[in-house]
Amino acid sequence: MTEPAHGRPPLVLIANAQEWSARSLETVLGPAGFAVLRAYTDRNALERARSARPDVIILDQHLPDRGGIEVCRELRADPQVTPSTPIILSTSGPTTRQQRLEALRAGASEFIGQPLDGEEFTLRLQSHVRAKFDADRARDESMVDSETGLYNMRGLARRARELGAQAFRQKTALGCVVFSPDMSEGTAAPAEEVILHAMQLLAKALKSTGRVSDAIGRLGPTEFAVVAPETDGEGLLQFSKSLAHEGNGSGATPIRLRAGYDAVPDVHATPLDPVDLLVHATSALRTSRSERSTDWIQRFERVSRSS
Repeated sequence: MTEPAHGRPPLVLIANAQEWSARSLETVLGPAGFAVLRAYTDRNALERARSARPDVIILDQHLPDRGGIEVCRELRADPQVTPSTPIILSTSGPTTRQQRLEALRAGASEFIGQPLDGEEFTLRLQSHVRAKFDADRARDESMVDSETGLYNMRGLARRARELGAQAFRQKTALGCVVFSPDMSEGTAAPAEEVILHAMQLLAKALKSTGRVSDAIGRLGPTEFAVVAPETDGEGLLQFSKSLAHEGNGSGATPIRLRAGYDAVPDVHATPLDPVDLLVHATSALRTSRSERSTDWIQRFERVSRSS
């Protein structure tokens, strides 16, 4: 059995209200090296899938209250369940072609029935799990945020250091600005919907406003950063104003921004880890969010060492 890097056995969530059916699956999976977690209703299955992050989910076709097909559809639409997680539908009798097609259309990896060939089933399951682990590993090592197509934190840090090395050689400026939508005003829309809308608008505005040479990435759910070569503080201010204008013109619901930035005019004369610029700009963003701040954008304030 292929296992994750931390060595735990693959976790299978069995969602089935029929005790004998769930136990029969468990007696097959246990000796094959799988750990088993149980659920008995659709709500219980959804909660445990989101909290335990199982490696495999097996749903009974007749799971109370909505049935396995509907739960499978909901899990496939849930961002907390990775697309590579195999979801298997099961039934206590033989399967039909129509059932198998319906399960596949709902996003299931396969549909199993009785009688079940335990050896064949565990071999297929091991193949599904290996594919999931490979996908998980690739996602963990990726440098791109899957939701926006921009750099993630790993990719942004790597690209920032590349731009820093270039600026050091060329004795040029390097700047960083971090943006976030201003969520201080109340809204009647659900919080998740507001956050998603703001994230999409800001990512779109960044793509259209940023330069090819800029490193643009996502730091958190609604925080985005731009590391800009050959750009000083004044250049970052101009870029930020352009982005704010672009965001206000995007769609029927504009977004108000908060921002923080930092820059050095000559990286060769002021050597630093470019990732520090990200940290400084993020700190300045938090200052702009504070109740004391009247400006939507703040520059990071360095503490002078001179007396």
